[in-house]
Amino acid sequence: PARAKISPHCFSVPPGGLCAMSEDSLNTVSDLVIHRLVREAQGASRVVLRAGPNPLDEPALRLMERLCQSYAARPGKGYGHFEQEGAGFPMPGLVRQLVVEQRIDFARFQQEAMAVLQARVEEDQIEDGGYLVVARVSMFGADCLWFALIQDVLGSAILEGGEIVDAPQLDIAGIQVAGRIDLTAWQAGAERYISFLKGRGDVAGYFKRFLGCTDVVIALKETRKLVETLEQFAEAQALPPPARDTLLERAHEVLEAMGERSAPVSLETVAAEVWPEAPEKLVETLQEESRELATGFVPDKRALRPLVRFRAKAQGWRLEFDRAGLSAGTVQYDAGNNTLILTNVPESLKRSLLDE
Repeated sequence: PARAKISPHCFSVPPGGLCAMSEDSLNTVSDLVIHRLVREAQGASRVVLRAGPNPLDEPALRLMERLCQSYAARPGKGYGHFEQEGAGFPMPGLVRQLVVEQRIDFARFQQEAMAVLQARVEEDQIEDGGYLVVARVSMFGADCLWFALIQDVLGSAILEGGEIVDAPQLDIAGIQVAGRIDLTAWQAGAERYISFLKGRGDVAGYFKRFLGCTDVVIALKETRKLVETLEQFAEAQALPPPARDTLLERAHEVLEAMGERSAPVSLETVAAEVWPEAPEKLVETLQEESRELATGFVPDKRALRPLVRFRAKAQGWRLEFDRAGLSAGTVQYDAGNNTLILTNVPESLKRSLLDE
């Protein structure tokens, strides 16, 4: 099928559906169809299926670009993999038929997928309808399937004569239900290849089941990733050493307190408490999609030590000390000579050294 590229610089679509665009764009859309989920005042929901695929024209490409950008910027994502294939989780089988076996095409796949989604909507008696976006997009070399439920809101438009009129529009900024399957990672045997918006109070639980997904949240591993990100953020701010130490020590206190009261991690909460001077800057770093930072896990204290403690070893010695030692001056690093100076040596160690 024709493939159209998403570009923030060019949406000129010549005959054939190929997008003329700057060479540095890495995202292309090969398939797109939008259905509608209608919730009646009483009774069952119904899916109004579009007869054929949406043309990959300028409005369609702009829609997908905005959807990708909004999804990337949203906090509170979950990450996981397929459940074991079975009657309760048909999505893995549908994806295999589409991608590996190629027994069905995208048109058949999305129709089957919509039947699964409607069943999940009925199970949970979901009250919200909207527009169902199903797309296949290549993002930075990764082949991905996209699913999103977008509601419409009433906006305003200005006509040529200056008249103001009501104009319904898609509420992409307020999207609560969306997911993405990274087919490339799935075929490569990755541990996690599905991402989804968790929503407030896990309102998208039915959507996760539609995706056939099991959360993969290992607290120790996720805490280590969060700690590494915080350390990289502190380094990127080019802070004076005392300010950097204060930031990381505060991060340790915040995450340790969360662990003690079994409070699940919220990236916005972490940013607001760790870096109150400019929490939006830290949120932006924590939400970078490439980091795949999960939310909702309880911090594991074992992974928090690097925030306040240094460990190192070389031939003939092994050393561990707290970051506070640098601030207090009991541990001093001489960059010019690449040496560490330790003060307040304990009596027991001093006697051992003198005996040598």
